[in-house]
Amino acid sequence: MNATGETKHSCRILRVAGPLVELEYVGGTAMYDLVSLGEARLPGEVVAISGDVVTAQSYEYTGGLAPGDTARPQGAPLSASLGPGLLGGVYDGLLRPLSGSGDWLHPGSVAQAPAERAWPFVPRVSEGEHVEAGGVVGEIRDGGPIRLRVLVPPGSGGVVERVAGEGTYQQDAVVAVVGGAEVRIGATWPVRRPRPVRERGGEREALNTGQRVIDLLFPVARGSTVAVPGGFGTGKTMLLQQIAKWCDADVIVYVGCGERGNEMADVIAELSALEDPRTGGRLADRTVTVANTSNMPMMAREASIYTGATVAEYFRDMGLDVVVIADSTSRWAEALREFASRTGALPAEEGYPAGLASAIAAFYERAGAVVTLGGEQGSVTVIGAVSPPGGDLTEPVTAHTERFVRCLWSLDRDLAYARHYPALSWAGSFSRDAGTLAAQRAAAGDPAWADRRARLAAVLAEADRLADLVDLIGITALPDRERVGVLAGRLVREGVLRQSALSVSDAYCGPDKAAALADAVLATVDRCRQLVDSGVPAATVEAVDFGPVLRAAEEAGPHDVEGVRGRRQDMLARLGELRPSGSRERG
Repeated sequence: MNATGETKHSCRILRVAGPLVELEYVGGTAMYDLVSLGEARLPGEVVAISGDVVTAQSYEYTGGLAPGDTARPQGAPLSASLGPGLLGGVYDGLLRPLSGSGDWLHPGSVAQAPAERAWPFVPRVSEGEHVEAGGVVGEIRDGGPIRLRVLVPPGSGGVVERVAGEGTYQQDAVVAVVGGAEVRIGATWPVRRPRPVRERGGEREALNTGQRVIDLLFPVARGSTVAVPGGFGTGKTMLLQQIAKWCDADVIVYVGCGERGNEMADVIAELSALEDPRTGGRLADRTVTVANTSNMPMMAREASIYTGATVAEYFRDMGLDVVVIADSTSRWAEALREFASRTGALPAEEGYPAGLASAIAAFYERAGAVVTLGGEQGSVTVIGAVSPPGGDLTEPVTAHTERFVRCLWSLDRDLAYARHYPALSWAGSFSRDAGTLAAQRAAAGDPAWADRRARLAAVLAEADRLADLVDLIGITALPDRERVGVLAGRLVREGVLRQSALSVSDAYCGPDKAAALADAVLATVDRCRQLVDSGVPAATVEAVDFGPVLRAAEEAGPHDVEGVRGRRQDMLARLGELRPSGSRERG
């Protein structure tokens, strides 16, 4: 291998078919090694070796590449360059910086940041100390919101032979020598290889998203996995943007995988303009954006989600909680399907490759709450959007994804068309984390959390059951008790679950306020049922103005629990003015 990292040998290109490029075999070439293709040095990756023929997938447009051109094996796998400079940046699917690169990356380019930045380093070890792999060598103090650490690389460890003094150093600078291995501020790691940990299955705490329908009904634990399937127009991207803005993770890795460029531009602009509620700075300062839009090279989508997972694991190893948002995994699967068809692989269901399920499982397996090599608690939570064609939730990508995730937030077209957002279907969603988080919520001082969730689910289920009867015979034909059940469903939907992403006071809802809103609506429902049971006609109850509880979410601030409780008392006082009539109305 020469000084540039390439092997000494080159080979000829035999065939070019879109992103598929076949090469002559060169001794020492291994699966998933990088190759440079043609004079433009287009990046490619070895995906198959058969006899004397090597198949590579190109991560750039192959126009102009022809049989007979030269290819140069790199002798190393596709790797991500990791370091403190990632935060706040925008990158393509190979983690090449897009910021400062103009409108487009040039083919085969390895774009760098406009200027090599130096980072303030503070040592945390002394010469002669023994440090294990994953141990802290020093900290980066750049004034940002995240405490960044320089760690001993996996597979290393031993006695600190040398450590740099406090000062500013560039990302590739050696700041320590531990057990004979150099420790740099930055690092590289193969994107397809998960970074090692000491132990999986750390503490299971809730990831608060600020979206009531999620936090109350379908909560997700740190280190868990979520699928968000939904057809066009159901609000997937808006929901994911809200989670990126408001969830209480330390770092957000947003992977725009094959989505429209204008959507990614909106995401980047909003993250840059939004104030971080936790630090008061810019939210973008703790976000890494991987933008691989629909007009970018197709196969870079395939690498982008692994790149995002690798970046997340890098920050996780510092003891941070990271959320990876992939929008959407359907576009990633389409890239797999297109490349498989070019290789002549036998297609499986709907043309997808036979290994689709394994590939999906391998991606979601990168999530988890862990004990890092350095003994810290960290987590990677993966949230993947799924865009089934025509909203068909039985298609292969959606069906396979449901098998491997712990939470499903299914978006409903009818709710979206009724302007109910987030349009999350309470009948088609689930959370396997709810049982574990109920105990955690009780220990944190909210013992009523599980009962509150069960009651909300029961109200919604009853309202859904009665909705078909109402459509068939009309609400006036129902018994009074069941008419209150229909009213209860409306109060829960409009007073608790519906939430405006454009509202200053309601775009984010703290967990205490969410609990107070749910309790207020449930108390109102209980009082309505008591009134009907005591002889008050259902029509009289339905005629009451329920504005205090329906407007409480909008009028009270994100954490204004007392404001919600005051409106609850106003609502109960209104209902308290109703008195039973002489004869009970029959529907």
